[in-house]
Amino acid sequence: MSNTLGTALGDFVATTTKLGFERGALVFAGLIALVALAHYFTSLPDTVLFWAAYVLTRPLGATLGDTLTKSSAEGGLGLGRIISSLVIAAAMIVVIAVTSLRKRASTIQRLAPD
Repeated sequence: MSNTLGTALGDFVATTTKLGFERGALVFAGLIALVALAHYFTSLPDTVLFWAAYVLTRPLGATLGDTLTKSSAEGGLGLGRIISSLVIAAAMIVVIAVTSLRKRASTIQRLAPD
C-alpha cells in the first residue's frame, strides 16, 4: 500500500503541480533531510521519525525513477530501465562502500593506542 500511495504522491507532485520529476525529487529529498535534522535537533520519538522517512522514500524513489526513465519530452533523462537500474545499483554500491570504509576507519582509530 505504501509503495502504491508513494508512487501516486510522487507522480502527483511531479506532474499535477508542474514541478517536474527532478524538482519533485528535490522536494521529497528535502523533506527527508528535515526528518534527519529533526532526529538530531528535536526530541521527537525515533519511531515517528523512522516512519516519516520510510513513507517519504516511496515518492522520492518514484520521482527519481521517473527522472531517469522518462523521455526528455516528458521531462526525464531517457536512460531506460536497464541503464537506470545500473546507475542506481552503482550509486548504492558507492554509498555502501564509502559508509563501510568510514566505519572501518573510525573503528581502527578508536582501537589504536594513544
